[in-house]
Amino acid sequence: MGNKNHLFVFGLGYSARFLCRALKADGWRISGTCQSADKKAELEAEGFDAHLFDRERPIENFSNLLTSVTHVLSSVPPDKTGDPVIDEHGSDLSHAAHLEWVGYLSTTGVYGDTGGALVDETATLHPTSERSRRRVAAEAEWWALMEERGLPLHIFRLSGIYGPGYSTLDRVRDGTAKRIVRKGHVFSRIHVEDITQVLRASMAKPHPGGIYNLCDDEAAAPADLTVFACDLLGVDPPEEQDYEEVSKTMSKMALSFWQDRRRIDNSRIKEELGVRLKYPNYRQGLKAILEGEG
Repeated sequence: MGNKNHLFVFGLGYSARFLCRALKADGWRISGTCQSADKKAELEAEGFDAHLFDRERPIENFSNLLTSVTHVLSSVPPDKTGDPVIDEHGSDLSHAAHLEWVGYLSTTGVYGDTGGALVDETATLHPTSERSRRRVAAEAEWWALMEERGLPLHIFRLSGIYGPGYSTLDRVRDGTAKRIVRKGHVFSRIHVEDITQVLRASMAKPHPGGIYNLCDDEAAAPADLTVFACDLLGVDPPEEQDYEEVSKTMSKMALSFWQDRRRIDNSRIKEELGVRLKYPNYRQGLKAILEGEG
């Protein structure tokens, strides 16, 4: 008999596609959503069953489609009104008692500013930006579905994502890489292949109610990544820029990435899910991306 697993992804974007390609190779059926006809055609060309979806375009007969689905993943961000997936299809999901696993991709931004202290999944949430406050509210909406309807929910709080076609190497090449220096300020990040690894480990070992931080083992300053990427590409790094000066002309969006200081504890994905990171630091990750291009 063939593989009966069927994953439905709300928001089949960059990270989710890496997961879906890996699962499809193992015989899974993959369905998901996107927001444009061009993207739909692109996904269908990969062998995925694609559906257009946003707050104004709920999926027709989704409850019927859901009858064959065994796993659900949502990577759709909340908007100012709430979580579009829950608002449009929360009722469908709550009545799908056959689901084996549900995952929601959130962000470590929900922790806010810890002053650089290490933070794990048990920490109180203190979001400092509007975007992160929406994430906290969305997590609560998903959590309510689990508590009220027994949805087998797992929450994954992701740090900065990078991978092939989406890394500091690309920014160095297109001339947008900066070398902003702010003393003591570091960021956590996660390679997209390790996101796939964590999600697959959770699917293989469901723990409804589980919350997981996704990041590598080494928080680092963005300027360090820029210098390392330039070294790999054999080009001179851009001049250093002092954060206090640059911040005066930064957009609100850019400033929001710099306002919090925290280090993320990733112990739980190792201890509970048995994950061994493929890329435990940015150096290994960026080297592998460059080698993969070759």
